Amino acid sequence: MADKKRVLIIDDELEFLELMRIRISSWGYEVADASNGAEGIDILCSQKIDIVVLDYIMPDMDGISVLREIRNVNAKVPVVMFTGYPDIRTQKEAEKLGVSVFVPKLSDYQDVQNTLKSALNIIQNNLNKESKDK
Repeated sequence: MADKKRVLIIDDELEFLELMRIRISSWGYEVADASNGAEGIDILCSQKIDIVVLDYIMPDMDGISVLREIRNVNAKVPVVMFTGYPDIRTQKEAEKLGVSVFVPKLSDYQDVQNTLKSALNIIQNNLNKESKDK
């Protein structure tokens, strides 16, 4: 990737956060991570972030609350939302707030990785296309 995109991962499961940080870095992205929504919003406000990977279920602020804050800070940043408990209401709310992709955590770890990698590649390509069109 000529222009390395910076991905922010927000997830309260520290082991999953570390695994995703390592994996996404291995795909050629720069990675920032946060273990809760407030920390993630602080990073989004203070650093250049191209893509956000966000967990839905977190103790202090759930993913929808964090997503609302993200949209207040940056209305256009692509967001991939992870959830171990997908339901239609959550998906509809997330879609209204502009989630790019919904990835269920329930599937096999390899499936989650492949789905996330595909989502990041699509977003990367769209971001690169937008840059060229400017």
